[in-house]
Amino acid sequence: MADTEMADRLTAGKKAFQRCSDADQHNRQTALDDIRFSRLEEQWPAEILKQRQLEGRPCLTISKLNAFIRQVVNDARQNKPSIKVHPVDSGADVETADVINGLIRNIEYTSKADVAYDTAIEGSVSGGFAYWRVSLDYAYDDSFDMDLGIKRISNQFSVYGDPDSTEADSSDWNVAFVVDRITRDEFKRRYKGKQNVDGDQVDVDFDSDAWSQDTTWTEDDTVLIAEWWQREEVEREIHQLSNGTVVSKEDLEKDEDLQVALEVRAVQIVTSRVAKSHKVTQTIMSGADILEERVWPGRYIPIIPVYGDEIVLEGKRYFRSLIHSAKDAQSMFNYWRSMATETVALAPRAPWVGPAGFAVEPTKWATANTKSHSYLEFDPKVVAAAGVPPQRQPLDGGVAAGAIQEALGAADDMKAIIGLYDASLGARSNETSGKAIIARQREGDVSTFHFIDNLARAIRHTGCVVIDLIPKVYNTERVVRVMGEDGTPETKQINKAFPKMDENGQPVMQDKVDEFGQPMTDENGKKIQTAVMAMHDLTVGKYDLTVSTGPSFTTRREEAAFQMTEMVRAFPQGAPAIAPELAKNLDWPGAQEIAERFDAMFPLPGKDQVPPQVQQQMQQGMELIQELQRKVQQLEDDKSIDQFNAETDRMKVEGDQRLKEQAQRIDAAKALDAGARNDRQFDRQQQYPARQG
Repeated sequence: MADTEMADRLTAGKKAFQRCSDADQHNRQTALDDIRFSRLEEQWPAEILKQRQLEGRPCLTISKLNAFIRQVVNDARQNKPSIKVHPVDSGADVETADVINGLIRNIEYTSKADVAYDTAIEGSVSGGFAYWRVSLDYAYDDSFDMDLGIKRISNQFSVYGDPDSTEADSSDWNVAFVVDRITRDEFKRRYKGKQNVDGDQVDVDFDSDAWSQDTTWTEDDTVLIAEWWQREEVEREIHQLSNGTVVSKEDLEKDEDLQVALEVRAVQIVTSRVAKSHKVTQTIMSGADILEERVWPGRYIPIIPVYGDEIVLEGKRYFRSLIHSAKDAQSMFNYWRSMATETVALAPRAPWVGPAGFAVEPTKWATANTKSHSYLEFDPKVVAAAGVPPQRQPLDGGVAAGAIQEALGAADDMKAIIGLYDASLGARSNETSGKAIIARQREGDVSTFHFIDNLARAIRHTGCVVIDLIPKVYNTERVVRVMGEDGTPETKQINKAFPKMDENGQPVMQDKVDEFGQPMTDENGKKIQTAVMAMHDLTVGKYDLTVSTGPSFTTRREEAAFQMTEMVRAFPQGAPAIAPELAKNLDWPGAQEIAERFDAMFPLPGKDQVPPQVQQQMQQGMELIQELQRKVQQLEDDKSIDQFNAETDRMKVEGDQRLKEQAQRIDAAKALDAGARNDRQFDRQQQYPARQG
């Protein structure tokens, strides 16, 4: 880099740094005050503290704010948000998404991401903001493979963000600085030949408040260096090929196979367009030189902020801690507790009242409130003349009671301001039922949930950064370690085809077909089988993610064991089905072996290994069922015959009854015909047989 160009870069960097520093100064000062007040317990104003110390008066600091901070921080530690990756387009698949999930869990484990998360939530709750970063480094000292990591940023004041950012997770950062102070010797070792150190003299330096005003960090034997992150929008031409693949112009020119395929017209460019993307660069600089400069492979600045309580007013962002508004109540609590202590402590040291000149030994009487004397003498003549013996002046006991009452009021004010009451802090309260206590605890969780939710947003942005980097970092054929949700490690082959295995660990086979799609056979007419190939290609496809907040796997496993135990008590008949899974969720030594024994004792459908005695019992049961089925069928057949005979008898009886009734009608008609005497009777005799006929 030419001297003129380097000078311009330095000037631009210092100008950008100053702009970031000025825009965030109010938040940084507020955060520093809150952290000193709550965590370092610097809760008395310096001038009042000095005055009371000179007067020998107590300055008690009984900090209640740490308990509120720990309540939220430890709640976040118990319920860490987890990243879950899902396939989006046709180039992605569920199995590869599972590999990416396991890879991200392994990245979190190997880089101790839980430390980064815990440090950040503690910083955001205590000061209003904190950060961690996504790193990129070689997997091993003797390897060229790269691995991603999630590292903590212990000094939250070393990061200066983009003042123009508006996104809640700051995914739109276009500039950021991370500053650090190192010794001159370390600077010489890292950047030999670079400016900013000349012998024992340090040249021009940055002006940063990352280390506050503590002169320990601003001595002449240290050098301040800064990472200057920049993101700029760039345009690139992309092509869609006839086989559905989308490649950039640069990748197309570098890929020799694609070039050959285009020449023989095996594939063709269907359409092209200009796409917008981002280019991220990292510049490490001192106050006088550009030390390093590299291009970051991702499209996001890999610095992840975690914010506390955010307020946006007139386009300006304010970040506040959990305890910011409760500092006055804490100060009043300290004052009134000190006042009550002072009043009670003065009770045995009340002043002596007596006539002038009554003290025989003035020295002893002058120290009567600070020393323990065996006896005190007074002049009886003076006392007799005055008629009043020396006596202590009583103090007003109500002063201490009033101070204690005010202290209790200040303590209640802190709870009301923060939103965490006694039930949330584990103390006894007015609630008597478990349901009421849980409801009050839930109210406390709701009042502070925005801190947990902001942590989940930061982890989601971290997942986006990692998913964006994985195709660029894990883009070669290699074996990576992935971790299951329960922490079980496993190795996976990525970016290389491998035989697909079934549930028994055997290769999945398929018929080999010719170019017309017909199965191929050998000389004996037997179909040729080939193994089904699979591949976890991390360089293709698009993936999205979700973040879930809940208990850790260990906590959920313990809860599952408890619920399974309760289910066995309520439904003992289900113990054979539940026992194996219950044993797996217990932390006993040898729990896995016990689960396997339960599996052997109580095989479930789908289990391959069944003991012989169980097989015999199952066979006997099947024979008994078949015998019962035969008896039921026989009974049904016998029942059908009986029903037929009964129906026949019924029909016969009904037929005989009808014949008998018919004969009776005929006899009645004959009698009427013989006895007719008049015309009407004759007509009836003539008509009735016709009707009967």
